[in-house]
Amino acid sequence: MVERILIVAPSWVGDAILSEPLLALLREPLEPPIVDVLAPTWCAPVYARMRGVRSIVDNPIGHGELKLAARRALARSLRANGYTRAYVLPNSFKSALIPWLARIPRRIGYIGEARGLLLTDARRLNARAIPRMVDRFVALAAAPDELPPISPIPVLVPDATHAAEAMRTLGLATRRPIVAFCPGAEFGPAKRWPTEHFVSLARRFIDSGYTVWLIGSEKDRVAADPIAEAVPDARNACGRTDLGTAIDLLAQANVVVSNDSGLMHAAAAVGRPLVALFGSSSPAFTPPLSPLARVARIDIECSPCFQRECPLGHFKCMRELSPNVVYDLARAIR
Repeated sequence: MVERILIVAPSWVGDAILSEPLLALLREPLEPPIVDVLAPTWCAPVYARMRGVRSIVDNPIGHGELKLAARRALARSLRANGYTRAYVLPNSFKSALIPWLARIPRRIGYIGEARGLLLTDARRLNARAIPRMVDRFVALAAAPDELPPISPIPVLVPDATHAAEAMRTLGLATRRPIVAFCPGAEFGPAKRWPTEHFVSLARRFIDSGYTVWLIGSEKDRVAADPIAEAVPDARNACGRTDLGTAIDLLAQANVVVSNDSGLMHAAAAVGRPLVALFGSSSPAFTPPLSPLARVARIDIECSPCFQRECPLGHFKCMRELSPNVVYDLARAIR
């Protein structure tokens, strides 16, 4: 019997990128793609840049919304595809509803939010034994009694032609080497390196002969615009591209400096030298997975706190992370 697999994708861009190694293990290299992905609209450009995805099914139901009638209608449309397996990557009850309503025979995922009855293969997660999210996803590819496979590195395939068009349209074309900054972090300000540090780093790179790009979404402009105002030579593309274009542009950079965000994982997955800035979050859980990635963080007692804003008010984990340290890390990557 030909397998047809549905992946119920995570809602966060970074988590979506970390699901690529699971797809890599599920796809057959010599066969047509058999994996479809049910993904929120904003994650579709990520899956469009993964090998082995046959189709991306739009999930229009927002995070946290029940909308049972809409879920039933979506499940009916999926039922016609004859899926034999579904991997439910988010841990919510609602994310498991659609595969259950679609009557997919095998429904695999971790126990969470009392959804055990919706899954045919409900795994109990040992968070201490499997701290990294990528390994948690990959472990679902193995049978419950098997050792999980070693996680491959996430890989995205950028569109170089699209990137070249975007560079011309946005006025980003340059003969100089490029350093791309990703100064945003949607989770909250505790993940964002201070503006003045990005400004200092931008000036040092420009003095060293680089062009500075600021890459991010419209929401990231709150972090990027003050940098662009302080450094007029920096080229601010935040809010001027969609996610797919941002990924394609990151692939053109000689080096990337990013907060812990979805774009950090994108830069790693397109194989660019990367310095990842960690403060309130932990590289033990969602590190950038690339041999060309370096983590910049300082070791203080209160980090990581995993809060949206610094609960102690001093923000030392990011303020005391020096631009000179980040610059030296970036220039040393080979």
